[in-house]
Amino acid sequence: MTAILHPSRRRFLVLSGLGLIAGCSTTTVLTPTPGADDETVQALPMVNKLRQSKGLSALTLDVPARKAAVIQAIRMAKADEMKHLIGLGDDFGARMKRSDVALPAAENIATGQTSVDAAVQAWIDSPKHLENMLGTYRGLGVAMARASDNRPYWAMVLSG
Repeated sequence: MTAILHPSRRRFLVLSGLGLIAGCSTTTVLTPTPGADDETVQALPMVNKLRQSKGLSALTLDVPARKAAVIQAIRMAKADEMKHLIGLGDDFGARMKRSDVALPAAENIATGQTSVDAAVQAWIDSPKHLENMLGTYRGLGVAMARASDNRPYWAMVLSG
């Protein structure tokens, strides 16, 4: 299945100096429900191999980043839309703070990839997502949730 990253709509914004996210739009506010797979343990070696090849320090498993990734994957799956911001009033910085994610923070999202390897590779192949993975972060969380039609939605949260 082909990765859908919508690069033409990808815009990165600095939100109050808190972190980077891609372009956004709004729909109704959704409440997360159980149902995401934490894929951090599988993604971490791939991300660290990439970072080390560029002379960067390794990331560590970060519980708050894992929680934030799970919540975002579930939100997207429930909305059946790949978006950073879902609903009026949604705020990336506030969402990270609610999950106790150390700032600065960044988030990569994707949909359609059938494995964690494919999701990480899609992010590597996207310049803006790659920029996030090579940023000055210390922690990582990655999760995948499925929409009602079984479509996978992926979220990666990088924490300061």
